[in-house]
Amino acid sequence: MLGCRAGMPADGQASSGYLLETATTRLLLDCGPGIATALSSVTEPASLDGIVISHFHSDHCYDLLPIGKSLLSGLAHEPGATVETIRRNGFTPVRLYVPRGSGDLFARWAGLFPVHTFPLLDQAFEIAFDVREYEPGETHVVGDLSVAMHETRHAIPNCGVRIESATATFAYTGDTGTTPALHDLAEDADLLLTEATLAEPEVGDHGHLSGADAGVIAAKAGVGRLVLTHFAVADERSLEHLRASAAESYEGPIALAAPGVRFDIG
Repeated sequence: MLGCRAGMPADGQASSGYLLETATTRLLLDCGPGIATALSSVTEPASLDGIVISHFHSDHCYDLLPIGKSLLSGLAHEPGATVETIRRNGFTPVRLYVPRGSGDLFARWAGLFPVHTFPLLDQAFEIAFDVREYEPGETHVVGDLSVAMHETRHAIPNCGVRIESATATFAYTGDTGTTPALHDLAEDADLLLTEATLAEPEVGDHGHLSGADAGVIAAKAGVGRLVLTHFAVADERSLEHLRASAAESYEGPIALAAPGVRFDIG
């Protein structure tokens, strides 16, 4: 776990970002504020085989630009470096899976912070990343992982991610309210990582889960382990309330996400 906070970083904790590793593959799920720093304490961005963004709220994607600039920073300072020389010298961009319709957003985003003396740094989304726009229902292969996109219910389009290897299945909700689609996303997963933003079930229609909601989803889907994340607060009493609420429906092991915590899957 790299970060676990809803919204902006707080209490020394980054926003949403989760690193999934197998013997041969590293996949970053979401990339909110603070994740570029947290990732650098674990591995180099260039070691990533892919990044998957569940949706374009800032607490899930804000640090894409600094990660992209990090991928290019060493190359940009080489005398005479151009796009052509970088590619000829074997630079491999990191695959970036994002909801369809990202092109205009990326162009406006990168243009906000130009570095005129090192123009390569302004081309993170053209050079550092191999941008692949996805649609709900698609499945992609990253290294030894199968990555399936499941549309859920949120204020803007969000896809939960079901990831399968030869030995384990992992599911991550992104941000979502209750929806039948969560059952297909989580069914029989060895580990379900689910947002639990709210102390009590949602009244409006923005699209968030409570601890109680998460427990019901995990129980119905028959998951092996439930991990709660995307916390609005960090005090122990509130977090224990989320865990206890989930335990009212789900009898399996329940854990709380925290920066630096690791979970074995399968």
